[in-house]
Amino acid sequence: MTGNEIRKQFLDYFCGQEHAEVSSSSLVPANDPTLLFTNAGMNQFKDTFLGLEERGYKRATSSQKCVRAGGKHNDLENVGRTARHHTFFEMLGNFSFGDYFKQEAIEYAWDFLTRVMGLDGEKLWATVFLDDDEAYDLWKTVIGVPEERIVRLGEKDNFWAMGDTGPCGPCSEILYDQGESMSCGPDCGIGICDCDRYLEIWNLVFMQFNRDAEGTMNPLPKPSIDTGMGLERLAAVVQGVQSNYDTDLLRQVIAAGEKISGKVYGDDNENDVSLRVLADHSRAATFLIADGILPANEGRGYVLRRIMRRASRHGKMLGLNDPFLYQLAEAVAQVMQQPYPELKKSLPFITRVIKSEEERFGETLDRGLKILDEEIEKLKVSGSTTLSGEFTFKLYDTFGFPVDLTADIIEKDGFAVDHEGFSEQMQKQQELSRKAWKGSGEDAVDEIYKSLLNEGLKSEFVGYENFSAQGKVIALLHDGGPVSLAEKGQEVEILFDRTPFYGESGGQAGDQGRGRIERNGEESAAFEIMTTTKPLDGLILHRARITDGQLRLNDECQLVVAREERLATARHHSATHLLQAKLQEVLGDHVKQAGSLVTPERLRFDFSHFSPLTEAELEEIELLVNREIMANRSVYTEETSMDEAIKKGAMAIFGEKYGTKVRMVSMGEASLELCGGTHVESTGDIGFCKIISETGIAAGVRRLEALTGVAAWNYINKRGKIMRQAATCLKGIPEELVERVERLQEQNKDQQKEISSLKEKLVSASVGGGGVGNAVPIEEINGVPVLVKRVECDDPKEMRQVMDAYKQKNSDGITLLGATHAGKAILIVHVAKAWQKKYPAGTLIRELAAKVGGKGGGKPELAQAGGPKGDQLDAALEHLRALLQTS
Repeated sequence: MTGNEIRKQFLDYFCGQEHAEVSSSSLVPANDPTLLFTNAGMNQFKDTFLGLEERGYKRATSSQKCVRAGGKHNDLENVGRTARHHTFFEMLGNFSFGDYFKQEAIEYAWDFLTRVMGLDGEKLWATVFLDDDEAYDLWKTVIGVPEERIVRLGEKDNFWAMGDTGPCGPCSEILYDQGESMSCGPDCGIGICDCDRYLEIWNLVFMQFNRDAEGTMNPLPKPSIDTGMGLERLAAVVQGVQSNYDTDLLRQVIAAGEKISGKVYGDDNENDVSLRVLADHSRAATFLIADGILPANEGRGYVLRRIMRRASRHGKMLGLNDPFLYQLAEAVAQVMQQPYPELKKSLPFITRVIKSEEERFGETLDRGLKILDEEIEKLKVSGSTTLSGEFTFKLYDTFGFPVDLTADIIEKDGFAVDHEGFSEQMQKQQELSRKAWKGSGEDAVDEIYKSLLNEGLKSEFVGYENFSAQGKVIALLHDGGPVSLAEKGQEVEILFDRTPFYGESGGQAGDQGRGRIERNGEESAAFEIMTTTKPLDGLILHRARITDGQLRLNDECQLVVAREERLATARHHSATHLLQAKLQEVLGDHVKQAGSLVTPERLRFDFSHFSPLTEAELEEIELLVNREIMANRSVYTEETSMDEAIKKGAMAIFGEKYGTKVRMVSMGEASLELCGGTHVESTGDIGFCKIISETGIAAGVRRLEALTGVAAWNYINKRGKIMRQAATCLKGIPEELVERVERLQEQNKDQQKEISSLKEKLVSASVGGGGVGNAVPIEEINGVPVLVKRVECDDPKEMRQVMDAYKQKNSDGITLLGATHAGKAILIVHVAKAWQKKYPAGTLIRELAAKVGGKGGGKPELAQAGGPKGDQLDAALEHLRALLQTS
């Protein structure tokens, strides 16, 4: 069986056991600030296990994309050197949310492995937690595994916990005996060694306890099941190979690496390591970029960059000096296109990102090698044979040099790396990274919000069709805690059983508005709703200020959304959908949403694209959007299943979390997206869309800002006024503005040339005219002819021109000129060739610059500096004499 067939057999098997097949979530975890990347199948079900999210099923199965290359789970440096380690892998899993438990989980696993996969039951072993007699008896009596193949292990190996508190429980692992040939020796055994004879295939987690802050294990009312099995490991066993890299999932990518490098896999151990690294890292890079992660200097983007640079380094070890990794992405997409068709669709963008990063790293690597050579020369002069850990870490962190690469390079010259010092620097960086990491961009949900859901308190949103509704107060929060009463002047968070207010989510700002309470036909309380949030699915919280009376639990309130603001937000949101569609039409299918903000005032749309948009592209996109607006297409919404929506071609937004039922928004044939936001009834209601800016915000991510409706009209009107005023100032009409400004620029340029020419003549006259001895006195200090002069100049460029005149008067010595402009000091020093070795201009200028509070630099012949302390210029000029007298 191929890897693709094994994956399908697994999913089909559990669908046959009444499990819902759930698509892999993104590698960027949704709503989980604790994770750098999705690293297990259960990640997307975390809220379901915690009781914070309801799904339309009690059983689920999935094949989840995972990356382990940062944080707690970091396999990066082991990849390529073992048969099992990967940065990217797929985790097969089946899950029960309070439905079946241990017996069914064990029976399903055994049945699938032995009957469907055809594995020899005599080669399968099971481990259980030390005191989990129930699981032990199930393996022994129900499955029939002999006692000698059931091993009890401790908490380290066979107990799982979501965190220090919360759901936890024992687990049971299924292992496959690969035979004596894989043994590490006479002491080989489960729980004793880490060799590959007894290969861990499948982990079954039995969530049956809830651990509290005191460490007490309280039984869960609805025990659950979470299982995980690496597809690559299972494929290796089923296909009868001893390494994951020999399965068809990876061997085809290795073959592509062989073709590019000209190396043969299996001929040389070190080359084999590098080919395995290329296969694994190309998979990780391809999938990460497809999920919207781009190389960067922090967070997830930094990890991606480290993966790609490690691959580039191994490519160089194979003799590949030109970009190559982007070609392997094509092989990855070919192998994985059946389960992940989006890879093929995004391939042009993926390869472009990878190639660009490879080219950038090639330049960085060359600079790093140059710096390393310079450091080695310094060590030779000093007589030391050890490269400091601090410098080695600088190469690692700044230039992407793994420590073993540095060690290999310097070993031939008889030098060694200070590994202990390097480790210390690495630990410091990891500590800083942990402090700096802010997770997935969303704050950890307050326990108070979780408790509201656990109490069964939820809001029903009724605002798609209504701007007002009756709602009952079911929770009041003040200063982070629940209250039963809110009084005039207090700011509180209010939860209603039903509300027309949209809670901030999906990039759309929360609604504003007001609420009131009537008792006996009179208004008895009123409050202003400043914003509305949605911290958890089902919770719509209204941040409000009580303006009159008192608000109590169970009060029935009349809630009214600010109509104009809501409509303005809807116009901007609908325009965002049209913008995305037209960006893809003009730029290509690689364009993916990377973030958005929709408010009553404006819209902001971030998208993946590698270069700034040209004026022509922006004009075309804006024109196409406005044509759709003028076409006045009806905007329809429909609730359907996720699978049905994808079949219809609906666009899902990167990083968004969807349930089994989704809301699909269509605008004729122009746009079809999954979206829970509020929209106009027809595109004509948008009025007009004006793009006001296009900028880059990260490598490969661009940002558009635009306005619609009245905001767009105000923008155009304001700029029209500015143009008319400018035209009046230039005594013309707006249509002539560009021509008149260009003419002014030319005149200014000519005048500047004339001014510069006149200044040069004045300088030449003052330096070379009569009475020169008095004008430019040359003194001698320690045998050096020295000319120090304060001059009148406005900028460094003019200083250089003045220096050209003065240095001719002192061609065999050192000349220093100083000037002040706008309170700041400007310095320039020239050193004749005879004195450059002893008094390099760059060294002198740094000393002088310190006197005026600045910095400077340059070549041994000429150097310049500036500083904010213009009043210290004379002290700086005098300091040159002191430097020369003491040297």
